[in-house]
Amino acid sequence: MTLVAIILVALPIIIGVYAYVLYPAILRVMAAWTGSPRGVRPTEPLPLVTIVIVGYNEETQIRGAIEAVVGQDYPSDRRQILIVSDCSSDRTDDIVREYAGRGVELLRMPVRGGKTAAENAAAALIRGEIVVNTDASVRLDRAAVRLLVDAMADPSVGVASTRNVSITSGEDGNRAEASYTGYEMRVRSLETKAGGIIGSAGSGYAIRTGLHRHRVRDDLSRDFSSALTARRHGFRAVLVDEAICYVPRTSSLKREYRRKVRTISRGMETLYFNRDLLDPFTYGVFAWKLFSHKLCRWLLSVSALPALLGLAFLAISHTPSRWLLATAVLMGILAVVSANWPENRIVPKWLPTALLGGLSANLAVIHSTWRFFHGHEDHVWEPTRRAVVPS
Repeated sequence: MTLVAIILVALPIIIGVYAYVLYPAILRVMAAWTGSPRGVRPTEPLPLVTIVIVGYNEETQIRGAIEAVVGQDYPSDRRQILIVSDCSSDRTDDIVREYAGRGVELLRMPVRGGKTAAENAAAALIRGEIVVNTDASVRLDRAAVRLLVDAMADPSVGVASTRNVSITSGEDGNRAEASYTGYEMRVRSLETKAGGIIGSAGSGYAIRTGLHRHRVRDDLSRDFSSALTARRHGFRAVLVDEAICYVPRTSSLKREYRRKVRTISRGMETLYFNRDLLDPFTYGVFAWKLFSHKLCRWLLSVSALPALLGLAFLAISHTPSRWLLATAVLMGILAVVSANWPENRIVPKWLPTALLGGLSANLAVIHSTWRFFHGHEDHVWEPTRRAVVPS
């Protein structure tokens, strides 16, 4: 029993070191071995691009989002801007109609079905050769669309994703989100140099229209599915480091926790639906990346529960284990406190917000795993409410 307890305690440590240290190190070696890919001359004339924004009750954000895409460094006669209102009940639709004279089109969903359902419905109106999907609460850099399109001049690329930059406006209670975003983008950059990424950023990515027209089940994540669909059809997905998307941080730890639970739950369902892509004999390196980047990170959080049981057993006769168990319990309490921190209350400066955010993120994975196995009713997408920033 002692050996089993030691294994249980060691398991999350082993998984964590592999997922967050060893995996990026292997990618770095692979990237160095592969070498930098040769540039591909951008397509001339520029392809027609359809920029799609799905919004639900975004009256405070939609104007800035439209201004950001209208102001893109891309010829206006080579782009179509399509705003999909997911049956909004505020002034979102009226604001979009103000831009009709600037070529902005509105598609209003008759009933609310969620982001993926709205994107599926919009497919019939797409005229572009390439589709750029983005969100109402983020802001694309002026050069982003052109850089994404240039990356897809490579015929092997089916999906090109932006590099997210986490920004804040006013009081910032969620520094952990910024740290994690920066780390995630560095890993995706290494994955790109080692062949391709396994999931694109929902805040901004381009996809070939032929791939985009493949319907994604309404309760699944389309941005995660985009790279999976590309791989199935012989394409790869890449991160374009220079194509920047500014993502305002959620100022509330509780709101960020809820966002993570929703996102991870849909991610788990999406991966389960595409679980055949985890077969290394068929999908090779891509299957290994999918396992290492997604599954191992989730397993790290889930394995903390049996590790607690192992520590409890060892603590019966081993004094140092009692201290470790007490520390682990304290970390669990802090995670619960972080996940339920009131939205209108600022985190005291003496509380390490980065630690709280990291702990609540692991709790979100455990919560999402429970929801995945026991089912949940909120399959309809709920947009993340972020701070309003200039376009």
